Amino acid sequence: MNLNMADMVVILLMGSGLILSLWRFLLGPNAPDRIVAADTLSIIITASLVLMSFWFDNPMYLDVALIYGVLAFIGVVALARAIEKGQS
Repeated sequence: MNLNMADMVVILLMGSGLILSLWRFLLGPNAPDRIVAADTLSIIITASLVLMSFWFDNPMYLDVALIYGVLAFIGVVALARAIEKGQS
């Protein structure tokens, strides 16, 4: 795997987004902020899996990314409904 400058920029941007989202998830002032941060983390991880599929030329990572994305979506919806039920 030979990384060019664009790949390094992508890694830097995704890494910084991951760190900022993790910070918001851990220190968020309320539950909805934490849910948005969890959703952002799952999107970044899914995009990382897709990029790994491209970089390693292995389509298996795409299957993992698809399954992870669906499970992350279901999890975020379940958390949002649980919080909505608790607030009313």
